[in-house]
Amino acid sequence: MEYRNMGRTGLKVSDLCLGTMTFGHGADLETSKKMVQMSLDAGINFFDTANAYGGGLSEEYLGQALKGRRRQAVVATKFFNPMGPGINDSGMSRVNIFNAVEDSLRRLQMDYVDILYIHHVDVQTRLEEMLRAMEELVRQGKTRYIACSNYEAWRLSEAMAISERNNWARFECYQPLYNLVTRDIEDELIPLCQYKGVGVVTWAPLAGGYLSGKYKPGEITLAGTRSEERWAYPSEFFAANSNEILQTLLDVSKELGRSPAQVAVRWVVEQPGITSAIIGARTLAQLEDNLQASTWTLPPEMKQRLDAVSRPRERYPKAMEATMKARRDNAVNMPSL
Repeated sequence: MEYRNMGRTGLKVSDLCLGTMTFGHGADLETSKKMVQMSLDAGINFFDTANAYGGGLSEEYLGQALKGRRRQAVVATKFFNPMGPGINDSGMSRVNIFNAVEDSLRRLQMDYVDILYIHHVDVQTRLEEMLRAMEELVRQGKTRYIACSNYEAWRLSEAMAISERNNWARFECYQPLYNLVTRDIEDELIPLCQYKGVGVVTWAPLAGGYLSGKYKPGEITLAGTRSEERWAYPSEFFAANSNEILQTLLDVSKELGRSPAQVAVRWVVEQPGITSAIIGARTLAQLEDNLQASTWTLPPEMKQRLDAVSRPRERYPKAMEATMKARRDNAVNMPSL
């Protein structure tokens, strides 16, 4: 297992993070405890949950699994989704933030979390209100760092600017969707995070199971899987050539003697700017296979094949301006000078 700094901070996390979305939704308490133990044994020190996962059961199960060994784990949770019937039981208002954190800490049976994410975008609440409330939570010791998920580049940049102007804690981690068939963040978000020193912890490295080896090119839905349930299966964001990408993944994994899941996860953690990839599973066998992604590296020629087949189309203005550095450098050779 490799350990990487979370962006510009001194916090070190494993390059694989155990995602607990299945805890209480496919994995019972005993299976969840075994998954946490298996992850710790493999060297994982990073665990991701959210208040809404399993209706709160994910946090409860994770808290029970880590009881007595809190210091061994970096724990991240999220807030935003409705957790009650009230009009103020969701979003990023000051009211919901404080209520959500108290409820999460109670379910986790912890005094603090290491990373607290805003899970989604709330356009009805000013960024200043959310960021001031999260700054207070840092000062109170209820979270060590704050973070966001699913933000556009401009919104992430603006949030950090507000925090820096006010000398508040700023976002130190960003959690986006990223995998071989969904590489949109490379255009603006990855460069922004690299420039500002923000850690990037990706979700769905297997594209909701599409890249796990269960699917064949041309298949988009399988019985008994997330695709049938329409749960955590982001197919609407897949690349237009996702069938070609999947076939290349299957070919490469066969040549390497590795499972498609291992290759897909390995590809993510070897990409520039990535801090950690969140892996999850419903069964111990699935988790055991995914954990093997930390034990090897992709041969350069295999990585190049996967890079090439999944590379997104060039987009304006980045693509148009890509040659301008060379053009400027070459200007010193112009006869007029």
